[in-house]
Amino acid sequence: MKFIKVATVCVWLAWGLGCGGGAMPGGGGGSLTLAMASGSAQAYQSQSSVTVNANITRTGTTGNVTFTVTGLPAGATDTVVSPGAGSSGSISLNAGTAAAGTYALTIRASDGTVSGSAPLTLGIGPVVTVGNATQGAFSVAMSTSFQPAEWDYTFFTQNPGATTTLGNLGPNHVRIQGISQGVPQGSEGTTSTAWNFAMLDAITQPVLGVGDHSPEFQIAKAPAFMYAGNNSGSTFADLSFAQFAGYAQKLVEYYNTGGFTANMQDYVSPAWPGDKITWWGIYNEPSINNSLDATKYTTMYNALVPAMQSVDSSIKFVGLELCCGSEDWALTFAQNVTAPVDVVASHYYSSCNQKDTDAMLMGTVPGFANSVQTIHTNLSTNPQLMNVPIWVTENNVNADFNAGNGKSACNPGQVFVDDQRGSSPFFAGWRPYVFSQLGKAGAQALYHWDFAADPQFGEVDGGNGALHLSYWVDYWLGQKFPATAGSQLLQFTSTDDADMETLALVNSDGSVVVMVANHEVLNPASDNNGPGVSYNVQIDVSALGTFTSGSLLIIDKDTSAATGPAPTAVTPAGQITVDLNGYSVGILTLKP
Repeated sequence: MKFIKVATVCVWLAWGLGCGGGAMPGGGGGSLTLAMASGSAQAYQSQSSVTVNANITRTGTTGNVTFTVTGLPAGATDTVVSPGAGSSGSISLNAGTAAAGTYALTIRASDGTVSGSAPLTLGIGPVVTVGNATQGAFSVAMSTSFQPAEWDYTFFTQNPGATTTLGNLGPNHVRIQGISQGVPQGSEGTTSTAWNFAMLDAITQPVLGVGDHSPEFQIAKAPAFMYAGNNSGSTFADLSFAQFAGYAQKLVEYYNTGGFTANMQDYVSPAWPGDKITWWGIYNEPSINNSLDATKYTTMYNALVPAMQSVDSSIKFVGLELCCGSEDWALTFAQNVTAPVDVVASHYYSSCNQKDTDAMLMGTVPGFANSVQTIHTNLSTNPQLMNVPIWVTENNVNADFNAGNGKSACNPGQVFVDDQRGSSPFFAGWRPYVFSQLGKAGAQALYHWDFAADPQFGEVDGGNGALHLSYWVDYWLGQKFPATAGSQLLQFTSTDDADMETLALVNSDGSVVVMVANHEVLNPASDNNGPGVSYNVQIDVSALGTFTSGSLLIIDKDTSAATGPAPTAVTPAGQITVDLNGYSVGILTLKP
């Protein structure tokens, strides 16, 4: 919110003319001219008052002039110094406990006979006060995902420069989830056991060459012939999962140990003997797939992991990959798992309905953090799992998709429409809010779902590779909050925790990063991809000592998706103002 400074705001009120005042009925003439030193004022919650001077000019009147103020929001107060018999006075405004926002005030000058008025715009902003006490570690690695299948496997072929775009994100263990024809053995609806890695590797091989060269390969599905009726949507035919374990072994052999031979043909990863796959996820969202329960899933995990380890003992495993309120699975898993567990994963979406309001979506975020804490509590019933990291390996605003007939998969009969909030300015307020809440709850990784897709899901366009705004949100979260920074949470207070998420960290090099994410909804009952609410935020870092340099990064509706935002230099000071223009995020960096 930017206020335009004006040198003088005048309202001329002559006898017989309107404009907000004039002479008393009956004539006699006279007028007052009210001139404000500025047309706007900025105050901050629970901070000192802001004062605007005002002058009057009299024509044909000599009475004492009194100032009054109308339009103040509840919780704010004013202190008036009236001109009396003189020509100048002032209006002091204190935000007090008033809600952040912009308010139209009217200042009135009157001597009881004639009067004049002038508008004054009052901005009220929240205040974040950062202390020097630390409150524990914060380390969230940012990453992204791919789903090799017949609908997207040509992405890198069509967009060879996308490997650079992906690499620039600095993703940690990019997630690969092959489904449908991206499963390299068998064919849906048949009993075929033939192998074909072409579709899977069209995505996997480029991903192996970027980032940390160590993706997480989620074995999301078994080959179709392993399910009843040769249908990957049905139940497993073998609930001992021995057949599935044999398939998983072959995947490890293919990518990590020089391949295998089947049907008189050798199958080996083109990256061998270079990049291997260290991280392996065991199945996708088992609570809603293939009639599994927590006990059956744990049996699956206990069967696959040792079989895969027998091929390569150096690999690591991601268990559960939960969704949909199934945190209780972590308890059954913890009490019955016998195989090693290196990470437990969960997935979070704010909606499965494009008609849900912005307020409904924003309101789900604290629940993500609660879920992570519940999973940790359940895992802790097994002493060996108390310190197992929790990764969020899928995250986006809306999980719904086109069921293939133009209709919603989550809401049958409802026409499917891309939820633009996955890449609009809404995302700039939502994703940093999620990032901060999950990290404070102890999650150690946050994965975007997914990298190349439509505006609802993608960081880049799945067709031409053009960047979405969501790319820049994720990019700068990774740049400003690297998991390797040795970050500690700093104590802070905020006058508006309800509408603004604050994350304040000190890094091992002494630098401080303060993020404020504006997720306030303008019209909670109706906004769907609305504008948000604009206000200025005052960040008080006076307790942290002195800094030699600073920068401020803003992502909002004015940010170009093509080029992204550019950090601007700021002069270090005890109080620094951040202008948040609707749904947005501001990241302040200070260096000693």
